[in-house]
Order: sequence, then structure tokens, then C-alpha cells
Amino acid sequence: MENTQKTQLFEQMPISQAVVRLAVPTIISSMVMVIYNLADTYFVGMLNDPVQNAAVTLAAPVLLAFNAVNNLFGVGSSSMMSRALGRKDYDTVYRSSAFGFYCALISGALFSLLVTVFHTPLLAVLGANAQTLSATGAYLRWTVSCGAVPAILNVVMAYLVRAEGASFHASLGTMSGCLLNMILDPIFILPWGLNMGAAGAGMATFLSNCVACVYFFILLYKKQGKTYVCIKPAMFRARREIVFGIFGVGIPASIQNLLNVTGMTVLNNFTSSYGADAVAAMGIVQKINMVPMNIAMGFSQGIMPLVSYNYASGNIPRMKKTVGFALKITVSFLAFMTMVFYFGAGGLVRMFMKNQTIVDYGTKFFHGLCLGLVFLAVDFLAVGVFQACGMGKKALVFAILRKVVLEIPALYILNYCYPMYGLAYAQPIAEVILAITACLVLLRIFKKLEKEPGTLS
Repeated sequence: MENTQKTQLFEQMPISQAVVRLAVPTIISSMVMVIYNLADTYFVGMLNDPVQNAAVTLAAPVLLAFNAVNNLFGVGSSSMMSRALGRKDYDTVYRSSAFGFYCALISGALFSLLVTVFHTPLLAVLGANAQTLSATGAYLRWTVSCGAVPAILNVVMAYLVRAEGASFHASLGTMSGCLLNMILDPIFILPWGLNMGAAGAGMATFLSNCVACVYFFILLYKKQGKTYVCIKPAMFRARREIVFGIFGVGIPASIQNLLNVTGMTVLNNFTSSYGADAVAAMGIVQKINMVPMNIAMGFSQGIMPLVSYNYASGNIPRMKKTVGFALKITVSFLAFMTMVFYFGAGGLVRMFMKNQTIVDYGTKFFHGLCLGLVFLAVDFLAVGVFQACGMGKKALVFAILRKVVLEIPALYILNYCYPMYGLAYAQPIAEVILAITACLVLLRIFKKLEKEPGTLS
């Protein structure tokens, strides 16, 4: 089955228009996801209880670990699907989507089981102490023990739908859950509602992810015969070429996320040694900083189907123009956001908690973290190109460079030299070095592809 409307989007539509069509819904979806994450922090912060706010922060690495599965089967399968579309190999498109869906379903169930069984030692690893143990455990019970399957499945299904160019529907499905979460948060968290605190935030997240999954199931049912996304059990087969194609991109993407979780866990453990106020402040700053970060990530994810398709079809000039256009937009935007965050740091933190100690901590943390935003845009885009083109090894090398070689050692060194406040400068230092490397690698890739298209697959 060939959908001429989708072919026109990938092959003929002007670059700026195609990028807008694919990236804008993804960016809006990413923004809504960040806002709903901020909603957790905001409404929990309204309790003026640093323990409840610290619980959400300490549990964050586990929720980020979901992205290891999302990236393995979402990024891996969507890249495989878009490249197969570029080659007009529709059977591979169908089977790749079925493989990604069912593997995500199984992985979510295993994730839930493992976290439930190893609940107590996990809390210790996350940095929870006697003060924050109960609240952190309650939040994890809803978001992970109950909610791992819908949380993972709705994100992976969004990737599969986006792979065929249906970015609007992918984003709408994700946003439906996020918007419901924002409605439920105050009801479940605050004293005038169910007064559940951090546990209420977790319960709202669980229910909203279930609703997002329902949206995607209804969408696929209504689009039968008009979509390349297939979740029929009969199409779920571990064919060697499909498994290798998906895992070749997905495993590096998954490792990248696990390293991000490791980095956040190390950061939280360092921060927790300075008390609940410092943890709460760092959590607020990280959440706010995620707004522009997710816009950059949404842009790189949004253009992935366009990059994948044109790479596989051999249209390297169109692929190169797509990446260049995206780079100009994201770098300009994040340079502006860096100035806003640096000079407005105190006021932004105060929006979430009125505690002056937390505001003071957060302001200084913000001054460090925001300096890495522009360089993150370059790094995200480079990794997005690697994933889109099936260059999993390059994505893996960048992930190892970012966390293992640069950021985590920097956390130890900076915390020793400049206690607590130095922690906020580890990421910017890593991103500057990585951005320079990314530019050099991308230039080399494009030069080689222009001479011999397809040689880097």
C-alpha cells in the first residue's frame, strides 16, 4: 500500500513546510508533556512541604528510565519504519511496527514487576532517606508499579504513528493524557481535594497515561487500511533483519537514556547530602530547564521521519537542508531562552515555591544549568540524525561521551572544588565539548554521503 499524500510530504513539499508539518505538533506535544511535569512540581509545591517535592524529584530517574524502553522500541522501530518507507518496503514497515508495539508491552510489564519486587532497595539507591522514604515510595507505587505499561506504551505508539508522517495524531494522543493529568493533579494533590500529596500526582499520571493509550487504540481501529502502523499479533515475528535494524538504533538510544538516568541519580545523591531544600530546588530548576530542552528534542524527533526517508531514498541534498533548517531554528530559540532563564532565575523558582532558601539555591543552580541549552540543541540534532539514518554506533559513542567521559566525572570534580553549586555546571561543560564534536562529525557525514549515498547505513 502506498499513500501518495505521505509520499508528497516526504519527497516534494518545501523543506520549511515539511519541517513545520512534522516538527510543530511534536514540539507542542513535548511542551505539553513538560508543562504537565511542571504541574506535578507546581501543585506539590503548593503544599509548601519540601519532603513531598523532594519525593517527586528523587523518583524522577525511575520515570526517566521508562525512556530506555521508549527509545529501544519507539526510536528503533520508527527509524526502521521510515527507512523502509523510503525504500517502498511496506512489509518491513508493518512488521517493524508490530515488533515495537509488543516488545514495549512486554517490557512495561517486566518493568512494573521488577520495581515492585525490589521496591525497598530501589528507594535507597535513589537517595531517599528516613524523611523522604514514604512519600517517594507512594509516588512510585502509582507511576511505576501500576503505571509502567500505559506510560511506556502510549509513548511508543506515538513514535510508530509519527514514523509514517502522522505527527499531528501522534502529538494529539500524547497531549490528551497530559491535559487530563493537569486537570487531575490539583484534585488528587491538594487539601481541598483528595489531599494525597506526591501520591496523588502519581495517581493522576497513571490515569492520564491510560487515557492516552485508549486514544491510540481508537485511532488505529478507525484508520484500518489507511495506516502503516500494524499491531496484529500475527505480524509479531522476530525476523533477523527487523530485530537487527531496530536494535541497531534502539539499543544505543536506550543506553543513552540509561546513562542519563545514571547521571541524574548521581546528581540527586550529591544534592541530597545538602538536605531536602537543596533537592527541591534542584528539582524545580531541572523541570523548568526541561521546557526549552524538550522543544529542542521535539524538533529533532519531529524531523526524524523526514531525515530517515530521504536518507534511505538517496535524496541527500533534501536531508541536509532539513537538518540545516532545524539547526538554525533551535539554536536561535535556545540562545534567547538562555538569556531569559539567566536573568529571570529567581522569579521563575519563586513561582513554584515561596521558601526563600529554596529560591536562593535554585537561582544559583539555574545560572549554571541554563548555560548548556544552546549546545544541547546541536547535540540533540546530531543524535537525531544518527538515529534517523540507522547510525546507532555513533549515537552510542555520543551517549558515552556525554555522561561517562564528561558529565559524571565533572560532577565529582566540581562538587569537590565548588561544593553544591558546582553541580549545576557539569552539564554545560559536557555539552560544549560534545557540540563541537557533533558539528565536526555531521560535516564529515554529509560530505561522505554526497559522494557515496547510502555508504553509512
